[in-house]
Amino acid sequence: MSTPSAPDTRITRPAGPPVPNAPGFDEVQAEARRLVGARLFTVLAWDDERGALARVHTSHPVEYPVEYPVGGEKFMPRDAPWPQQVLVRQQPYLGVDPASVAAVFADWPTIEALGCGATLNLPVVVDGRTIGALSLLDAAGTYDETSIARAAPAAGLAVAPLLAWHATRTAVPTPEENR
Repeated sequence: MSTPSAPDTRITRPAGPPVPNAPGFDEVQAEARRLVGARLFTVLAWDDERGALARVHTSHPVEYPVEYPVGGEKFMPRDAPWPQQVLVRQQPYLGVDPASVAAVFADWPTIEALGCGATLNLPVVVDGRTIGALSLLDAAGTYDETSIARAAPAAGLAVAPLLAWHATRTAVPTPEENR
């Protein structure tokens, strides 16, 4: 494979014990797998203020806890092609082969080592605001242009649990609640 052109990316992992999957995403995962399949499925919550994608659900919390733990975050430059397409313009990203995965994800060697060479990323949007993205990964050639429309209903199922996750992150106790 030629040298990837993915943007510089900072990936963090949570300190301490493993973080469990956020509630509400098992149905989203099952539907995505039913619709188009996914060897690795993750839900990423978008924190626009910080420019961070927080992993809130993974299909493999035990198998890949070091590579892709829940609670980990990915920081990519906002002007990079993938964030512009998925998070800003709110359009899916289809990567059909390892080169198209490597073009947008700096962690492509890990993705490739997990047997994944194709990706389908769907924005999750509410009232014109991106609140997250679904990341489906599988073997090269698994996804094609028809996969985008077939997988779209899974993004709709992710709205309620992502809104709930965001609500827990932004809830600030009032002085009365601190007593």
